[in-house]
Amino acid sequence: MINGNKSIFKLAILILFISIGTYIFIHFDFYVYFVNKEKAVSLVKSFSPFDIFAFIGLQVLQVVFAPIPGEATGLLGGFIYGPVLGTIYSTIGLTLGSWLAFTMARAFGLPFVEKTINPGLIKKYDYLLEHKGAIITFVLFLIPGFPKDALCYIMGLSHMRVGMFLLISTVGRVFGTIMLSVCGSFARNHEKAALFIAFGVTATIVILAYLYKDKWIAALKKKHIGRRH
Repeated sequence: MINGNKSIFKLAILILFISIGTYIFIHFDFYVYFVNKEKAVSLVKSFSPFDIFAFIGLQVLQVVFAPIPGEATGLLGGFIYGPVLGTIYSTIGLTLGSWLAFTMARAFGLPFVEKTINPGLIKKYDYLLEHKGAIITFVLFLIPGFPKDALCYIMGLSHMRVGMFLLISTVGRVFGTIMLSVCGSFARNHEKAALFIAFGVTATIVILAYLYKDKWIAALKKKHIGRRH
């Protein structure tokens, strides 16, 4: 009976959270701020002198609502706060959002995660749940363009400790966060040559990661699983 009451309580909290979050997100047209730079900048600055917290909140939202592209908010941080502070504030928001996604997945389980992210991703990376591959997970967070927000939910289903997960996800995101913040800063200062170079370097890394990521993951997976037998 106690377990039944706990399940009902969890379900009620989940429904309440989703209902409130969906209402706020749609009613106030928050999705617009993830695709329109001018509106995003205006939104964040409208919270001055607490605009930093508003920006961090946007970063948390883009992780929790996994389909939202994180590149937009990453560029926004550099555009408003510069490369250093943009990276710091983005990292705080991404870490909080990752922790929240991980915690919700752990609390509400597979049915909730399947409704939050593409079930195909869960099936594709379900070996992480069984083998708790910290190294593989870290590599996935390093790969540019990989759906890291979805990975937060997937790892919430694993037996990985929350401290290890936060370390992996935070450090793994840092390089991408720095690159986005730098590009956003260049865009704000109209440094076209520097922006072109930064985008060129980023594009090269993304292309190489896309071409070889499956081979890297397969090799790491084979090596990791081999050690367990």
